[in-house]
Parts: sequence; structure tokens; C-alpha cells
Amino acid sequence: MTPSELAALDHQHLWHPFTQHALWSKSEPLIIASASGCELVDVRGDTYLDGVSSLWVGVHGHGHHRVDAAIRKQLACVAHSTFLGLSHEPGIRLAAALVERSPSRLTRAFFSNSGSSAVEVALKMAFQAQQQWGNAERTRFASLREAYHGDTLGAVSVGGIDLFHRVYEPLLFHTLQLDAPTFREREEALAEAAVEAIKAQGESLAALIVEPLVQGAAGMRMHSPAYLNPVLQAARDAGALIILDEVATGFGRTGTLFAAEQLKVQPDLLCLGKGLTNGTLPLSATLASEQVFEAFVGKPEHTFFHGHTYAANPTACAAALACLDVFDAEDTLERMPARSAFLANRLAGLAELPWVHQVRQKGLMVGIEIRQPDGAPHPPELRMGQQICQAIRRHGVIIRPLGDVLVLMPALAMEEEDLDRLVRATRLGLMETMRG
Repeated sequence: MTPSELAALDHQHLWHPFTQHALWSKSEPLIIASASGCELVDVRGDTYLDGVSSLWVGVHGHGHHRVDAAIRKQLACVAHSTFLGLSHEPGIRLAAALVERSPSRLTRAFFSNSGSSAVEVALKMAFQAQQQWGNAERTRFASLREAYHGDTLGAVSVGGIDLFHRVYEPLLFHTLQLDAPTFREREEALAEAAVEAIKAQGESLAALIVEPLVQGAAGMRMHSPAYLNPVLQAARDAGALIILDEVATGFGRTGTLFAAEQLKVQPDLLCLGKGLTNGTLPLSATLASEQVFEAFVGKPEHTFFHGHTYAANPTACAAALACLDVFDAEDTLERMPARSAFLANRLAGLAELPWVHQVRQKGLMVGIEIRQPDGAPHPPELRMGQQICQAIRRHGVIIRPLGDVLVLMPALAMEEEDLDRLVRATRLGLMETMRG
């Protein structure tokens, strides 16, 4: 089919996620045909640098030979076999590998299909465990303001982004929302306030859920262990379980395999997704402590009645195992400090531009907040972030905004030459748009 024919069918039949189709239908979509390394190629043959790792999943770049070979090998054995009442080697080995690399409290892996599902599982596990321990009063969750934990109803309930979540308000359960800094601002005061709120309502809490170090969909809002450690400790002291949502921050994004490694207080439940299979197949995991697991062992009614048809899909598990192997084979984490420092050096110039309010970076997670020169936000109807990203695309780089925050989330494998290309295109697109 021609690009124009594909575009017409897209406009006629597709419903894209997080997309206002009144705007989408006014222009021809960028249709990707192939990918290799850190580059995408569209159906017209034009090449683009993938500046967001295809929504933060491609940690090792597209078409990695180890991951693709593992998928082909598994397909020659069995593509899918249920995990309900059966087991298989890739799922067993992946559970063991994740537990081995995870924080020390965690011993069990429960597989599902998406980050939202991994969070939903963690919430249900935490609630049911508390009930089965005899803590009938622990029915609430605490979370951070501006949190994003996914799009299923439980995940939305512990979220806090008004634009995404307010329409579903009648369907949601209410949480204790805690203030968190945008970027290490007033951390001590906000931590103290959060600790006091947890102490006041701690006896009602089943769990506290947070995105450790970086609140991704909130616009790369960042906080340090100095903020998070006392808040997590207060939750533990109050008897609440700790859930870390590392769907976005996991698999090297913050400089360590898991952001939890940078914290003193470790989770009872850990949610993983996105980079788990290097973007090849849907798979997520919820890792749990043995204490939580034991709450479900014994009486038939204590069973965790939750599952997914494609949970622990063996082909996806094989891809995930290979993805973990690449971290070791290519010294990915050992190379992260140098890449992060190089990127920070290139970003420094952007922070001096009058339209850039703040550049926030943790590892290879970057948010560039755009405002007017006087510091005032742009009117939402201008969709300034979207305008800038379209201009950046004209320079051969794809990034995606979160409102008026430009998000750069390169693959961990991206070389310095391409990191430089990413920042240069961002600067050019920003300057062209803001200067009119």
C-alpha cells in the first residue's frame, strides 16, 4: 500500500492512545516501517533518531541480535503455554533472574502483560495481604501528587494527574495524596509534611505506592533519596506495605538496574515493565517479598484470584532473559555514568535559553520544561510542547512531549554522537518554534 493509502485507513479505522483525533486527522501520520539500533525508518524511507526509545521500552536499541535470536529460538519450541496450572522453563528462569537482581526483600515474581497490570496486581496483593493478616482497617493507599501508575481503574485511583484522571472520579477509590518536589525543591519540608500525614493516617493504610526518584508521566518530576527515604520509612513504621512502581525507572534508566538500589528502604512489592523485553513483546512483573507471598498460602479462600491469559508468555520471557544478559555482555550499567555525564554536558546550554524554565535529568531520563521568558506557563491551547516536537521531527529526531515538558529518553545503548544529535535537534526545534 502507498503511504497515502495507509494514512487514509489510519484516519478511518484507528483510535490511537492519548490522542485527540480532531487534531490527528488534520495531518498525515508518521508511519514506521522498520527500525535498527536507535533509528526508525518510515514508509517513505526517511530516517529518524528514536529519542524516546519507543515510549521508554527499547533500553538496548531496536533489533538487538541477542534478544531477537532468543525469540526465534523460543518460537521453535513453543510460542505460548498458559501459566495457570502449568509452568515452563523461560518463566522459571526469568523469575529466578529477576529475584536475583532485585532488592533483597523480594523472592517471588508474578507475571502479567503491562505496567498498568503490574501495578494493579501489586495493589490487590497489598490489600488482600493486609486483610488476611487480620488488618481489616487497612483499606487505603497513599501515593504522591501528580503520580501516574497506569490506566486500569486501580492504577488510576492511585494516580494524581488531573487531566488524565478527573473524568473517572466517580469510579475511583480515594487515596492519601502526599506532596513531592518537582526537582529537589523544598525536599526536607515536603518530606516532613508527608511523614506527618502518614503518621496521622497510618493505621488505615494498606500500602504506599511511589515512582522512585522520577515521576515520569508527570513531566519528569524528580526527587532524591533524601526526600523518599524518610517517607518510605514512615510508611513501614506505620505498618503499611511499600510498593515501588519501576515500570519507567527500572532497567538502568536512573543509572542502576533498579532505582530501588539507590534507596535505604526497600520495597515489599516492585512493579516492572517497559524495558523488560527491550520493547519486543508485552510482559510485566510484580515482584513480592516472601512475607507477602506467605499471606496467600494455606486456605483456599486466601488464593490470589488474579491472572492473565498471556501472563509469562514463554516467548516474551525468553526475550526478557536475553535482555538481562545484554546488560552483562555489554557492560551497560558500567557505561551509564559516562553517558549520563555527556548528556548533562550537552543539555547545559539548553538551560540558558530564555524559554527553558528547567532541565531535569536523572541518568538518561530528561525533562525540559518550556515556559514564557517571564516564567509564566504557555496557554494550554497553544500546545507548545507539541509544536516544538513537530519542529524537532523536521530535524530527524522523534521525541514526545508531556504537556509543555519535552521528554528525552534515549536508549541506554545510544552512543555519544547520537546523544549530541538528539540535543542539537531539540535546541533547533525549540529555537525555531519560539522565535516564530
